[in-house]
Amino acid sequence: MASSTAQRRLLQEYRALTNNPPEGITAGPVSEDDLLYWEALIQGPEGTPFEGGIFPAELKFPKDYPLAPPSMRFLGEVWHPNVYPSGLVCISILHPPGDDPNHYEHASERWSPIQSVEKILISVMSMLAEPNDESPANVEAAKQWREQRDEYEKKIYSTAEERVPVPVWHYVRERMLYKLGSD
Repeated sequence: MASSTAQRRLLQEYRALTNNPPEGITAGPVSEDDLLYWEALIQGPEGTPFEGGIFPAELKFPKDYPLAPPSMRFLGEVWHPNVYPSGLVCISILHPPGDDPNHYEHASERWSPIQSVEKILISVMSMLAEPNDESPANVEAAKQWREQRDEYEKKIYSTAEERVPVPVWHYVRERMLYKLGSD
């Protein structure tokens, strides 16, 4: 069971996301019985090879949230330098607080309790548009992004085309909000 601090904070963040959702992002707990497990839908950023796709993901929060960061994983193939083949997202904001033992990122870029689910999701959307190839989670994707950009983009287009088309985005979002609101 989550601590009352984690539950209060996650409920507060869910309300904020529901009342003022960032464009192209929908997220919330799968069930009111377990606020530590969320699903999210991220619309591929315009002007990128991800445009036109909708990418489902899951967020798993630790019991001591917000002191420790959640983990985030895409549910399906996402070819990207900062996404492990398993779908696990690798960006600074999801790394534990403190100094980076590998010296790739500053402590200020890593998780802190002032961060939020909204900030994570916006950071992931930005990551889709602008990969960080200095410390890749997927070395092959990073290599292709650096050396064969056209092939990299073709691979992304092919996976994005398999995703839900953009006009369905509003329907999916409304169904998700209705489902969570009726529990």
